[in-house]
Amino acid sequence: MSSVSVETVLLGVGSSGGSPALGCSCPTCSSTDPKNNRTRASALMRAGGKTFLIDTGPDLRMQSLREQILRVDAVLYTHPHADHLNGIDDLRAFCWLQKAALPVYGNRLMISHIRERFPYTLFKPNEFWDKPVLTIHEVESDLIEFGGVQIQPIPLIHGKWPILGWRIGNTAYLTDVSEVPDSSFELLLNLDVLFLDCLRIKPHPTHLSLEQALQMAARIGAKRTVLIHMTHELEYHSLSAILPAGVEVGYDGMRLVTE
Repeated sequence: MSSVSVETVLLGVGSSGGSPALGCSCPTCSSTDPKNNRTRASALMRAGGKTFLIDTGPDLRMQSLREQILRVDAVLYTHPHADHLNGIDDLRAFCWLQKAALPVYGNRLMISHIRERFPYTLFKPNEFWDKPVLTIHEVESDLIEFGGVQIQPIPLIHGKWPILGWRIGNTAYLTDVSEVPDSSFELLLNLDVLFLDCLRIKPHPTHLSLEQALQMAARIGAKRTVLIHMTHELEYHSLSAILPAGVEVGYDGMRLVTE
């Protein structure tokens, strides 16, 4: 795929419960360091003059206000779990600001969940733009183009679910991963930055553990790997101290630019 400058903003790097977790006083949850304060996982990628939102978690409104996001050109969905989809209603703000329908991309599983759980987002707009107005586009593994920007869906496995990661230029975002199919590694060659799922220390049936994430990072071989989608079991500074060169801990509001 063609090379393009990509700016990525990590809107959230937390797992489904976020950090601090309700009622918890562990080192992460009691920390005053903002890098330990994690909203639900989502990201923004800007490339070729377009802005792409990855997932719409329940913290989308707060994340958008924090990062002063005033425009989204398309949404790239990974999978339909609540912490990645249930902020979909907040897309109405962007439809209202832009007075336009917002295209969203996802695989068959993803699109079916939007149709079944949020059918009102697919209605035609009214004069008030008081609901999200979305146009849905089902994709699998073929390269797509949006506004002159090439976007590569990356087929992944999340437990028993087929889901998608996303690559723009030399930046890839892989969240909620338990397995990367062999054919998808070919789509992850020559990365400058890899954002990679890393749920916790102990193994988990639907996510990469820390050890698995490090093994996956080494196999993919990106110049720089940033860990995302972390529970409060992973404290920012303690984790940073044990990571190998080329791997770092992501945090809410982190910004990276690749050429």
